[in-house]
Amino acid sequence: MTHPTWVTSEDGAQIAAYDFGGDGPPVLFAHATGFHAHAWLPVIGHLRDRFHCYAFDERGHGASPTPASGDFSWHRFGDDARAVGSALKLDRPRTVGHSGGGAALLLAEQDHPGSWAAMWLFEPVVFEAPPNPPNPLSASALKRRRRFDSRQAATDNFASKPPFDVFAAAALTLYVAHGFVDDPEGGVMLACRPEDEAATYGGALTRDAWDRLPAVEIPVHLACGGVSSHLPAPALAGAAARLPCGELEVIEGVGHFAPFENPCRVAASIRAAFS
Repeated sequence: MTHPTWVTSEDGAQIAAYDFGGDGPPVLFAHATGFHAHAWLPVIGHLRDRFHCYAFDERGHGASPTPASGDFSWHRFGDDARAVGSALKLDRPRTVGHSGGGAALLLAEQDHPGSWAAMWLFEPVVFEAPPNPPNPLSASALKRRRRFDSRQAATDNFASKPPFDVFAAAALTLYVAHGFVDDPEGGVMLACRPEDEAATYGGALTRDAWDRLPAVEIPVHLACGGVSSHLPAPALAGAAARLPCGELEVIEGVGHFAPFENPCRVAASIRAAFS
């Protein structure tokens, strides 16, 4: 297990950051809502020969505790990413983001131009016309089962249910290993509290990132799954067109959770984009 470096973000939030090793220029990874830094390891395993890989647990996720401020606005997630880059002395790293993590990286670059050298983003949550609140994903998060008798019981439960039923075995194992903590009363419980996950989804209902896409002047490689129903190609094509140096790739045969479904294919896309 990789031990975290603790980083204090601008509002005092404590963020767990990880050096996952590798040779070459730095790449900082940001995970999707409800996941954690270690979920990127199956992808990172295919990239260490070319890049030095870093990741972090977003506020309220993984080892990073619920922020004392209670602030789950997505601009704060972007602040956290920048704080991690600064603390680890990463000079304008390339960045990789998935879903909400991708949106956070975009917001960080929009708020502080020049934070990153380039971005690879898989289905970043960027809406031209966001749905009306409340976000239905927030309600779903609050209904999540919080506790299992063991990590094995959690793994067995998820293995037969979408979206986890299409995860590579290593990805599912890592999700459970680092997505649960021991319950003092026995068993294990979610590391990311359902309340925190719901609050994070609540921050998605904005078009702020969309409106400021033309201000992002660095190269941005957008990718989406060919069978995704979350943010498919037609939805992301408009975002790519608004980016001065944007491009869109459709990765066939995968959905919104491609980094866990086919880590090798996702790694190949990242490698090509940053070559």
